[in-house]
Amino acid sequence: MKPITRLFNRAPTAEAPPEIERAALRSDRFRLEREGEWKRLEAVVRRMESGRLRAIPDEELLELPALYRTAASSLAIARETSLDAATLAYLEALVQRAWFQVYGPRIGFFGWLRRFFGGGWSAAVRDIWLDICIAFAVMVAGTIVGWLLVESDEAWYYSLVGDGMANGRVPGASAQVLRQSLDGQDHGGGLSAFAAFLFSNNAGVSILAFALGFAFGIPSLMLLMHNLALLGAMLWLFHSAGLTMEFTAWLAVHGTTELFAILLAGAAGLHIGRSMAFPGNRSVVSAAAESGRRAAVVMLGVVLMLIVAALLEGYARQLVTDALARYAIGGTMLVFWLGYFFAFRRRPAEAAP
Repeated sequence: MKPITRLFNRAPTAEAPPEIERAALRSDRFRLEREGEWKRLEAVVRRMESGRLRAIPDEELLELPALYRTAASSLAIARETSLDAATLAYLEALVQRAWFQVYGPRIGFFGWLRRFFGGGWSAAVRDIWLDICIAFAVMVAGTIVGWLLVESDEAWYYSLVGDGMANGRVPGASAQVLRQSLDGQDHGGGLSAFAAFLFSNNAGVSILAFALGFAFGIPSLMLLMHNLALLGAMLWLFHSAGLTMEFTAWLAVHGTTELFAILLAGAAGLHIGRSMAFPGNRSVVSAAAESGRRAAVVMLGVVLMLIVAALLEGYARQLVTDALARYAIGGTMLVFWLGYFFAFRRRPAEAAP
């Protein structure tokens, strides 16, 4: 950045038209009236940028917001009155540098992590509680609908559950075959690839449920309904074979985390759609932006939950075969998530160091 005195000094031109001379005089007068405050702001900003914050007197730090507002006001006037390009360029650069020091982020990556896990994520989840309740009701309804459809006509099972997902678990299969599909493995070899596949699949469902929220949340709810209808169909299948406890234990290991993540993803998408449909006193754009920032925090946590669910599904569910142990794992995870989201009441500002 050039010194301000060199930036604005202009040699007089003898042949300049009167209009240009008047504009130059107006620009010089504008600069001279405010140049002192600009220099003070630039000096404070320069010391802050160099990391010498402790060397700045408290009086100057307290004066920084006022100096910034003055410079921003000067920039607005310079733009409106079409002052010379040198003044305008100097003010734009100065205001940009000062804005970063006054309003810019003050937190590093690890500080952000502490804020995120220390209250930011849980607070964002609590803020969309109404959307979570709606999404949960839709998921329960989807499970019931899937059960009833397959109970009325087994052909619905093949429509809801694809061949790849069924993998021998179809109507008419013996209880022994169905039980074997729930058995774990005695070793961990090859399970890492399986966990990666499951993570990719579940992440795709969750991200799609979130992304479809822009259409007023209706496609997100339909996706939740469809996916839980699949669960209802499989639940009917194992119940008809007398394996309800075994199936729910098999599902509980990862399902309490995975289904919770999908619930939050659908609720986040619904939150954006509902804000756009009912923006209140805000514009649709501002309502979508505000809800989008909140939903993005929720979705970042959803990705972490899906990673945990994939590990549980790819390892714990395969290696733990006892039904009670599976219930214990799933129940512990459910209590953990509920406690973190709804009992951990710290707000992001309180969690910041």
